[in-house]
Amino acid sequence: MDAFANQQLNLFQGFLANTDDERDALSNAIDLWDSIPRYTVPRKKQDELRMAGGFLPVRRVDFQYRGKSYTAQIRPARLEVKDKDGRPTGETLEHYPSAREELIEHALRKLAVEQYAGFFDRPDFRSGVAFTLHRLRQELASQGHAMTYEGLAEGLEVLHYAFLAVIDAASDPDDPSMISQPYLPALAKVNRKGRAADPDAKWFVQFHGLVTDSINQITYRQFNYQRLMKCSTQLARWLISQLVLKYTQAAITNSFQMRFSTIKRDSGLLNGYTRQRDALAALDEAWADVQELGALSIVKRNDERGTRGKVAEVVYTLFPSREFASEQRAANRRQSDAKTTISPSHQQSLAPLLDQGKDSRILAAIVDKANRAR
Repeated sequence: MDAFANQQLNLFQGFLANTDDERDALSNAIDLWDSIPRYTVPRKKQDELRMAGGFLPVRRVDFQYRGKSYTAQIRPARLEVKDKDGRPTGETLEHYPSAREELIEHALRKLAVEQYAGFFDRPDFRSGVAFTLHRLRQELASQGHAMTYEGLAEGLEVLHYAFLAVIDAASDPDDPSMISQPYLPALAKVNRKGRAADPDAKWFVQFHGLVTDSINQITYRQFNYQRLMKCSTQLARWLISQLVLKYTQAAITNSFQMRFSTIKRDSGLLNGYTRQRDALAALDEAWADVQELGALSIVKRNDERGTRGKVAEVVYTLFPSREFASEQRAANRRQSDAKTTISPSHQQSLAPLLDQGKDSRILAAIVDKANRAR
């Protein structure tokens, strides 16, 4: 029970806000974790990629984080196909985590800030949340993303059985530095009969080690979760996450720039467009969505043209809204206050080990401890 009530968890669950309504709108963005392109293949596209026997190839997506190059390697979840009564048909299909699973994960992290729902267990290096399926469904519906119980249960299984490896691109390709775990390393579920007998029966998930590491290191940032959940596209949600994590000094007196090539590389969400102008149109629409939702006041587009007048690059210059600038100041203050509360000697970190690749034995021990806690 100590894992459900401790100082480190209290810091993760406590937000800097003026009113209860402001506090209810907040959740946590996870620094490295939310920079990984891990939900990039739409379900319709998966149907096109799926091979005989229901198989999908291992997916690799290159991206950069704080100037370093990484590869996200995604192994799909293989699930039993069930009939309308929930009985296995004997067939199996593979699934990549996609937009549905992204929304579920955001909702789980929101539930984890509720008292006695989220947990952080430093001795076993694990974190997660206990919840009822009804409460998860209720949370998603309140944010405009209603799902059936069956869809939620399947999405949680996809997150549990799909593996995500984050590989340091600068390490030895034959023996790379990496962190590899399921998106949700542990899942305890209640079946339909159990839910019918006891609607309050709790499910349980354990978050990926990089989320646990962020809670431990206090690298998360509070942000307007309700705004993110109102976005009409995955790309708009990704843009907001990146603004929260990178535009930390947002003020109406300074601007922030993002390039089309950077967004395409690091989001992994524009690779499906065969024509660049279609990708740019989708990005312009996403920026308009972010602006309409009140995060930005101005978005300026500057086209850099190459030979024959063709657009070679697009630079977006962004100016924050007063509301977003205020939110970022509050996030900075909350993070600073939290870090002064916890002694560095009590912290261990996965991310620097991944970056440096100097002692693979320590990294392996930490990941192994998290895996053994599944």
